[in-house]
Amino acid sequence: MASPTDNLQPVNFGILLFPAFQALDVFGPLDALNLLSMLKFPKMNLSIIGLTLDPISTKDPKGSSDFGESVVPTHTISDPPQDLDVLLVPGGLGSRDFEGTTPIVDFIRTIYPSLNQKANGYLLTVCTGSWLAARAGVLDNKFATSNKAAWQEKKDKNIGPDVKWVSYARWVVDGNIWTGSGVAAGIDLMVAFIEKVYGVETANDISRLMEYMPHKDPHDDPFADLYGLPRENC
Repeated sequence: MASPTDNLQPVNFGILLFPAFQALDVFGPLDALNLLSMLKFPKMNLSIIGLTLDPISTKDPKGSSDFGESVVPTHTISDPPQDLDVLLVPGGLGSRDFEGTTPIVDFIRTIYPSLNQKANGYLLTVCTGSWLAARAGVLDNKFATSNKAAWQEKKDKNIGPDVKWVSYARWVVDGNIWTGSGVAAGIDLMVAFIEKVYGVETANDISRLMEYMPHKDPHDDPFADLYGLPRENC
């Protein structure tokens, strides 16, 4: 069997985390990638990137809840993994902390050119993770989407004024950048990504093992209707 690199398929994945990230934004797509590595490509590598090497919690540090879980990074933004092929950026309450996520935004701005120059380089965002990419400027003049419940908040805060935000979309692909809608849409994005990059059979196998029925149409977005969004860049 040919290795992923033989077919320019990515093998080195990174997940960029910050305090109060949304759990499913990470663990939904990551579970699909876990299966991909176990079933098809055992030479895949995963890096967890944080501000420091301290555990990163889903809990809001400014909130009162003590309920959450933590992930231990393998790398920091000041000492990132070398030769990344794919960077996944989740959303969550922490993405709304503009001051606290400034180093995360700076890292996206710095790392994206190295992804962009690779034939197998991709930037993937889930939910309000696209806000971070937009603040980094890498979405300027590109089509992208984000969480529909926070759509108006994005407008109110003037996030990504030069981004072509697509209101009715489960996920959007523009070049090597894939952006997903809110939370669970990240699983649909990842299954679609696997189908595009690794093949339909592989994506179907993973969906079957996850017992997950993914959206197949990226324009099928019931939550845009739920929140009464106007059609923008559709």
